[in-house]
Amino acid sequence: MNAPKVVALGGGHGLYASLSALRTVTDRLTAIVTVADDGGSSGRLRRELGVLPPGDLRMALAALCGDDDWGRTWSRVVQHRFHTQDDLRGHALGNLLIVALWELLEDPVVGLEWLGRLLGAQGRVLPMTLVPLDIVAEVQGADPARPRDVTWVRGQVACAKTPGKVRSVSLIPADPPACQEALAAIEDADWLVFGPGSWFTSVLPHLQVPELAKALTKSRARRIVALNLAPQPGETDDFSPHTHLEVLQAHAPDLRVDVVLADRDVVEDPRALDKAVQALGGTLVLTDVAAEDGSPRHDPARLAHAFVQIFSTDARASRDPRDCL
Repeated sequence: MNAPKVVALGGGHGLYASLSALRTVTDRLTAIVTVADDGGSSGRLRRELGVLPPGDLRMALAALCGDDDWGRTWSRVVQHRFHTQDDLRGHALGNLLIVALWELLEDPVVGLEWLGRLLGAQGRVLPMTLVPLDIVAEVQGADPARPRDVTWVRGQVACAKTPGKVRSVSLIPADPPACQEALAAIEDADWLVFGPGSWFTSVLPHLQVPELAKALTKSRARRIVALNLAPQPGETDDFSPHTHLEVLQAHAPDLRVDVVLADRDVVEDPRALDKAVQALGGTLVLTDVAAEDGSPRHDPARLAHAFVQIFSTDARASRDPRDCL
């Protein structure tokens, strides 16, 4: 059986986890990465140079490095941060490499491809749009003294750290141009993978880019949602697994989902989750994907095994993907 063409969407540590698993499953892998980071090294480069924030793109490339000496070494190199007391303080070397390639080659996609070739990346990394974005969150209780008030919070870092409850997110600009290579990858994909990751700031933004949302909704590919192992502090506090899906449906009511993958040990109410999955048109798969040490991290080998078994289910057959696990 040919390896499936897989597109994984997200950003940060969540996308790193899914790519670390998927690169062992298929050699036809594309990551489509959010570009709204406004903190740390990425935020500084974005403000100073007017470029896309490179951090999530860097992490995706690092995740796609191989397990040989070359891959492990280059993964560490691009992730390395400087701890000096001067202007380099806090910058990740990979961020600087990416921005240097962008300045020299004058094309974000080409620059990422060159760095991917240097790293021996086992897949392709693309930005979801070619302009930097700001995330705007509708937040209830951002001021603890006024818990019922609804306000707007702008910026990925501010949204992620708000003490209030995030109700929805939107983007500025509201209609950014989607990366054309990303649209082509979605059209050609066999599977689309959403999550895990920060729900409001890494997963949902893809569905707020109109061209991208249309492509994701109309794609012939099957869709997997990989749920988080724990709520995101400051962003999805007190969210249950089924709440994540209800929020997804509210932001993308036309998106059909085929499979929702969750760790069996973190789902306290399987019936409520299964109901939310059915509302999206999908099947719930509960299996072991968490790290054995009890931390809220996906284990790459377990996650890869789950993806292999799900991908092996023929898209045109009635076979239940739960039978594979």
